[in-house]
Amino acid sequence: MKVRDQMPELNGATQWLNGEWTRADLLGEKPTVIHFWSVSCHLCKKDMPEVNQFRDEYSGRLNMIAVHMPRYKADLNTVVIEKEMEEQGIIQPIFIDSEHILTQAFENQYVPSYYVFDKDGVLRYFQAGSGKIETLKKRVNHILDEMMKVK
Repeated sequence: MKVRDQMPELNGATQWLNGEWTRADLLGEKPTVIHFWSVSCHLCKKDMPEVNQFRDEYSGRLNMIAVHMPRYKADLNTVVIEKEMEEQGIIQPIFIDSEHILTQAFENQYVPSYYVFDKDGVLRYFQAGSGKIETLKKRVNHILDEMMKVK
């Protein structure tokens, strides 16, 4: 995906955990962060406490969805995903993308990675890699500030 592309439909989940969202559910009121991660990604595990803190800090002002993107056959085990979800404190909805349908729609290659969409579903920012939550916050704050000016 490129900046200014529209958010794809959230189709192809082999399963949802912690609730289920559609693209239409996410549009209109708040920006959305879609976070790709994998149970086999040690950087994802290292960053998850900071991701959870970010999620909690922006609760009510931001939609957040996690997408589990398997990298290996062992990553397809939903019992392992559910265990990791509990251990890591992931409470936001998780789209399990065992067939890489959403991964392909996003043209995503990385975990962890973050896609920030404005309230109209337009991609405003993409970030891949570990340890960059402060940069993500700055981008989200910029979008939230823009929304306040429009009101």
